[in-house]
Amino acid sequence: MFSNSSKYALKAVLFLALNSSEEHKLMVKDFHGKINVPKAYLAKLLQELSRQKLISSTRGPKGGFYLSEENRAQPLMRIIEIIDGPSRMTACMLSLMDCNEEKPCPLHAIFQPSRTKLINNLEKLTVNDLADDLLKNRSYLPL
Repeated sequence: MFSNSSKYALKAVLFLALNSSEEHKLMVKDFHGKINVPKAYLAKLLQELSRQKLISSTRGPKGGFYLSEENRAQPLMRIIEIIDGPSRMTACMLSLMDCNEEKPCPLHAIFQPSRTKLINNLEKLTVNDLADDLLKNRSYLPL
């Protein structure tokens, strides 16, 4: 369901949540290898997330990317919507253009309940929630 771009963006944002602050900014070159994302691709994703105010950045010799408290409070769904667009999570699993409740594809009834639950969770969970889980060893991410 998630594109590679969304997966990369989520890993990058979580890395920033755990390893950056306004006093300790990170450059793309400092962590692209640690999260296994090509440097140029990561730079493009982070620039878009910064433009949309999901992460913070500053230019210059002491510049880089970091997460503010406001950034950390953002729901995960917002990252996915910015990277993949608003319809990625609601698109038909068979890529049918006119799949809906009135005219469902053969997989619609199987995936719709799970999709709805996933979307609701992604709208509720914040970057900080996942970062806290990582810090408390309730989840794992090789960073």
